[in-house]
Amino acid sequence: MHDGTPAEKPATGDGELKVSFHALECRPDRNEWIVGTQGGAQVLALPEIGMTAVRLLAAGSTVEETRRTLRDRTGRDIDVLAFAERLAAAGLVSLIGERRFPATVSAVSFPRLRPGHVRWVMNPVLQGFVLLVPVVGLLAALSRPAVLPSYGDLLWTEYGTFTVLVQCAVASSLIALHEMAHLLTARAAGVPGRIRLGTRLQFLVAQTEVSGVWLKSRRERLTVYLSGLALDGVIWGGCLLARRLGVEWTLLPVITMTLVTSLAGQCLVFMRTDLYFVIQDLTGCRDLYRDTGRYLRHVVERTCGRPSRNPLRSLPAGERRFLRAYALGTVVGTAICVFVGLRILVEVTWPLMHRSLAHLLGPAGPWVRLDALTSMLVVAGLQVVWARLWWNRHAGRVGRAVRTVLERLSGG
Repeated sequence: MHDGTPAEKPATGDGELKVSFHALECRPDRNEWIVGTQGGAQVLALPEIGMTAVRLLAAGSTVEETRRTLRDRTGRDIDVLAFAERLAAAGLVSLIGERRFPATVSAVSFPRLRPGHVRWVMNPVLQGFVLLVPVVGLLAALSRPAVLPSYGDLLWTEYGTFTVLVQCAVASSLIALHEMAHLLTARAAGVPGRIRLGTRLQFLVAQTEVSGVWLKSRRERLTVYLSGLALDGVIWGGCLLARRLGVEWTLLPVITMTLVTSLAGQCLVFMRTDLYFVIQDLTGCRDLYRDTGRYLRHVVERTCGRPSRNPLRSLPAGERRFLRAYALGTVVGTAICVFVGLRILVEVTWPLMHRSLAHLLGPAGPWVRLDALTSMLVVAGLQVVWARLWWNRHAGRVGRAVRTVLERLSGG
């Protein structure tokens, strides 16, 4: 959107253009409007004057009529055609005059699953039951502390390979259920979603993309964000109840401790975990992660003596204070995670690979060799998947950084 110096009169015919939109959704957010389409490329935050322009264009006003109306109402001369072009680039516009802009079609997991199929997951009675199960399970376990598992329960067999494979199967199943909870609640709210693999620092993770949830009410947004943790809580509480009632299935403590580890990971809110999105929503921050990254780059530039404009200056005072505190937590948390990751790599992963390689190449029985080979394949396979996903996400940034360094070296 442009305002200030009056724009030149549009070329002949441009002012008579009409603009058509894809199926827009919008909601008020403080002094702005959140606007987008489900499955679209972007969700935008528009000021009131921008939303007025969208309403006028959607009601059938031409570009020039919309421009005159806005000038009469606000005294500002807006380049409505340029504004419409920006909306088209964001995937919101279907037509500007005779120019067509196809709808962005994002990949969707389980496309045949319709909102009507899963509307029941938004039922408040069901949600109350979901919250009750982990509380009852914990109280039952506290009444008999022996029911509470420990990390030693993860080593439930002397066969290391079998333990690792079963642990991977349990963890993968729980992760799949966690992400399906996000997908089902998002679909119930009318938001398409996609489950995919990704990375957070040294962690290989599954995540559900539901950017369209920004267009929904706060209750729906929080339900989608917390649904995975809620299902984890139900399974965790159910396992504790089962153990309290005398069920001795070997995998119950394995499942319980895996969920405890998963919850601990969700508390790392300096990464984009489920609780990160809850905090972002409750604090009113639009893009907590990106704003923090921009602020930290600004701090580095200033520390190095380079001129840099504080990217938080335009934000409300309360949001600026929270972002500065969050930035500090991000630096500390990231440093701790990287340190722990390196220690695990040096003290666990590399020794395991070295021992497995020694067993594989040295004089050992067939079962020992099989155990060593399986361990190496599992560890190496996970590292390769992580590296591939990390590179797909950061290749462009790495390339730009390398070019910048080379340009500075050549210039020096």
